[in-house]
Amino acid sequence: MTPVSSKLYTDDVSLLMVLIDTNPYFWSSMKNTAFTFSKFLSHVLAFLNSILLLNQMNQVVVIATGYNSCDYVFDSSSSSMQRAECLLEKLEEFVDKDESLSQEDSVDGVGFSLLSGSLSMALCYIQRVFRTGPLHPQPRILCLHGSPDGPGQYVAVMNAIFSAQRSMVPIDSCVIGSQHSAFLQQASYITGGVYLKPQVSDGLFQYVSDHEELRLQRL
Repeated sequence: MTPVSSKLYTDDVSLLMVLIDTNPYFWSSMKNTAFTFSKFLSHVLAFLNSILLLNQMNQVVVIATGYNSCDYVFDSSSSSMQRAECLLEKLEEFVDKDESLSQEDSVDGVGFSLLSGSLSMALCYIQRVFRTGPLHPQPRILCLHGSPDGPGQYVAVMNAIFSAQRSMVPIDSCVIGSQHSAFLQQASYITGGVYLKPQVSDGLFQYVSDHEELRLQRL
């Protein structure tokens, strides 16, 4: 692994790893609210577009965090399709596959999503970028999460958090739904990221956009 002290970053170019919670049980519990999965995705797409418009060299990678699995569903550096079309197509394929696997399980409540897996995937991608050369975009992780913390994932999540800390990768968190996430509170605190819990879920895009503006002002 490249020593932390030898990593160099470009000041105004970002590599943003976005982890989106697609747990079907969580989103089923949100059907009677004004903030449905489709509305959530509209906020996500608006935010991703704003990041890519800020600097044409910015890179965004999206990882879907499902109940049974997680996977890369979008990479702006390799997508030749329209951003929204590409992301929604891959996401639909992932959700259908994850839901089919979920039908075999008996789940109480809204279940848990594989946060530990998606964090590990994000960090693996970032390490590959570190190995491409001495100059890198600024890497960070943004978790858009709603499912409860899975107690069985505690050790794996903490290992990922400490790995991010050693690699100087901040983990920002934006928690939707009614519950706070102790996992993500620790992740943001330990890595120097920001933990957000919007009072109104429908203001998600404004919350994350305001945070992005503040982050850029500090550079």
